[in-house]
Amino acid sequence: MPAKSKAQQKAAGAALSAKRGDTKVSDLQGASRQMYDSMSEDELEDYASTERSDLPDKLDGDD
Repeated sequence: MPAKSKAQQKAAGAALSAKRGDTKVSDLQGASRQMYDSMSEDELEDYASTERSDLPDKLDGDD
């Protein structure tokens, strides 16, 4: 499932980085922390790899 906003795509990228051990989990906040806890690495990769050019900056409810 692709990300629906740039904010969602960015949060997924941060969570994916932590899942892979490239960044500290303790550095995650808000949506990226929730995504880290609730999504698999494959799901995060789908969100993070979404092309950003056609996405809105945020959707209502994005953090």
